[in-house]
Parts: sequence; structure tokens; C-alpha cells
Amino acid sequence: MRSPSSSPRESCERATRRCLAAIAAPEGEGSRTFTQVYERAALEAAAAADLRHREHAPRSPIDGCIVAVKDLFDVRGQTTWAGSRVLQSSPPAPTDAPAVSRLRQGGAVIIGKTSMTEFAYSGVGLNPHFGTPANPYGRSSGERRVPGGSSSGAAVAVSDGMADIGLGTDTGGSVRIPAALCGLIGWKPTARRISLEGVWPLARTFDSVGVIARSVQTCIDADAVLTAAPIGAEAKPPKQLRLGRLRGYVETELEAPVARAYERALDRLEQAGVQLIDLDVPELERAIREHPGVTMTTYEAFQAHAELLERYADLYDPRVRTRLELGRNITAEQYEEAAAVRRELQAAASRALRAVDACLYPTVRITAPPFSAFEADVDYVTLNRALLRNTSLFNLLDGCALSLPCHDAGQAPVGLSIAGSALADARILSIAHTLEPLVVTTLRTSTQNASHSR
Repeated sequence: MRSPSSSPRESCERATRRCLAAIAAPEGEGSRTFTQVYERAALEAAAAADLRHREHAPRSPIDGCIVAVKDLFDVRGQTTWAGSRVLQSSPPAPTDAPAVSRLRQGGAVIIGKTSMTEFAYSGVGLNPHFGTPANPYGRSSGERRVPGGSSSGAAVAVSDGMADIGLGTDTGGSVRIPAALCGLIGWKPTARRISLEGVWPLARTFDSVGVIARSVQTCIDADAVLTAAPIGAEAKPPKQLRLGRLRGYVETELEAPVARAYERALDRLEQAGVQLIDLDVPELERAIREHPGVTMTTYEAFQAHAELLERYADLYDPRVRTRLELGRNITAEQYEEAAAVRRELQAAASRALRAVDACLYPTVRITAPPFSAFEADVDYVTLNRALLRNTSLFNLLDGCALSLPCHDAGQAPVGLSIAGSALADARILSIAHTLEPLVVTTLRTSTQNASHSR
């Protein structure tokens, strides 16, 4: 799979044909990764991108990059299914969602829609309606692990060479979880920076648009196009960085491979001269005790689905429907109380984060579980909570966060999160770009091995 910055530049049309072949390969994950494929339109866009490059007139740094779009986004002329049977008879979208439109204007090749958890309501990635693509890790030995969700297809599309960029959404970790579990880079910007118009809602207070890619630079380039605001922060060398190791519940109950990879990553940063300090924010323990984010998300999700549930309850994935129905019993008063707690936690975190350039913590406390671990509903609930626990913190805080793979070659993928307060996006991306060569030692190896094992 080409890199957007590779030299000499590969023909976009050739790369697109290779992606289409990977999607169609019967032995691969394409049929479970994509719900819609736009072959003709993609090839036409690729040919146009090649012409612009021959004329030395690319529209943006991602001109010619191949993008897979999560099936929550409107794509003109296509029906937005949101991973559900409920919406399959809905009319086609008359226009692109602004996020998709900006990517097109930047010269990106939209290759198709990717699978996802129904209505984005889970960190696991399972979808009984359209199938679930397997995590790239473990396939060579015949093991099938979950990809993480809810942007499951977006991650597998990138890991398996079907796209350069996966466009996703992140309400409680739905970009960063699959990125971490699949050994990729996942970027969740501050929510307000990218329009949510034309994106099926889960919980509008927390929903954000993000991207999955193989490099921080690709995330930076995609962010610049999606926001029309190129990142201009000056990169600091490692020895000038002061990073906070976030203590508290995010470091508890870590699976052994996660704990080992996390500590190794921190050791590498210290060896490079990064100043690491313990960052204790005791107020954040309220997030795990009182669950304000869960209360607010559950309330908002039910409000968004109340009418559909009355008419089409039997068409929903039972696991998603059960979670949505929990919101029926949350009152407006309980919602407002949770929102007040959220504001207090945001203020406390903002004060603490002023002391550091960014904070670090494990993206997900467990590695990707096998599909078989979700056979019992009680296991599904427990594992889903484990997957969402750490990532949901910075949705609650309205911050921005990027997950870097930090595992060693041959090991289960593990993510290291670099996070900051709202609108610290430029600084967080710049720091991630500096830390990437220090932390990421396995990305190309793990994804290439996964591709060869298909």
C-alpha cells in the first residue's frame, strides 16, 4: 500500500485498482469490511488525481489518497445505513456530508462505505447484519479476534491495504479503539472542529469525526483538509517536551501485554530525553464512580432512536437495542446533573493539563479479544466496558487524543494515547509526530504480515 508521501509517486489509478482487488478478494475481509463499493466513481476520481499530479497541481496533501468512509456519513446518491437494517429503505442522500465533501474537494478518492457497529453503539465492532471483519492480528495462525468499534471497517480497510485513510466517528473511542486494537494510528480531534452535518448521530454532545491511518503525517494532512485549518504548531524536540503520565483508573486492571507495552513505550520516551511527570487528577475518579458520560450518552442515544424503536425494534441488533432502551429510564433531571458533573471534571482536567504539554495513558486496557469471548451477553457487556473505559475519558472532557501503536513486533497491538484539552489539537498532533519514531516500531511489519496472511 502506498504512502501519501511516497516517492516516486505511485499512480493513484493503479493504487485504486489494487485496493479494489483487495476488497474483492474472496479469501480476504473485504466483504465484511465494506457495505458499499464505488468502483466506477473511485477510478474516475483516481484518474483525475493522476492528471492533477502530472500537471503539478494537486489540490491538497491528500490529493489521490484513497479514503474508506464509515457508513454513518452521507455520500450523495447513496443510502446511509449506519450499519443497520432499519435504514436500508431510506432514500439516498441528496448531498455529501460536509466531511466527505471536504475530502472530495481535497482530491481524495472515496472508494466505499465501511462496516461498523450498528448505529455506532459499541466499542467491540460486531455487526450481525453485515458481518464483522477480523482483526489483522492472529489471522496467520487461524485466530479471529474482534477489530474494535464502532469504526471497525475503517480500521480493517487501512490495515488490509484497501484504503489509505479510514474516515470514522468517535463518541467514546470509536476511532481510537479499533486503531489501537489493529495496530494503527487513530486521531480524535476536538469535536467542534469538524462538522457533524450529514452524520447519523449517536450522542451529539460527544460525537466527533476522526481518522485512522498508518502515519501521524497522514492524520495531520487529513485534519487540515477536514477543518480547512492546516496545523501550524512548531514541533518541539523530545528533550523539550514535558508530558504527564496520567495516573488513576486509566492505569488500573491493565492486561499484562498492555502494561508491558505501555511501560516500554514510556521507557523509550525517557531514553530520548522526554521529561515524564506523574499527573494526578483525583477529580477524574468521579468519572468511573458516577458515570456522567454514560448517563448523558445513553440519554441522548435513546432520544435519537425513540421513534425508530417504536416502529422497528425487531430489526435492531438485540445488543444495541438493549443498550438504547436503558435511556428510556433516564430523566431530564438526571441528565442535567450528569452534565454539571461533566463541567466540573472539565474544569479540573483543564487546570491539571496546563502543567504539561500533553498527557499519556494506555488507549485500551485490554488487547483484542477473540470472537468467541462474546458468546454470552454478560461477557459482551463486561468486555465492551473494558474497551471503552479509557478512551471515553477524553470525550467526556471534550478534549483531543491520538493513539499510537506501541507494541513490539509479533505481539498483540497496544495503543499509547497522547491527549490534551479542547482545541489543543495542533499541539497534540505536533507532539505525536515527534513521538511517532520513538514509539512506533511495529506498524509496517504487523500490517504487512496481516496482508500476507489473508
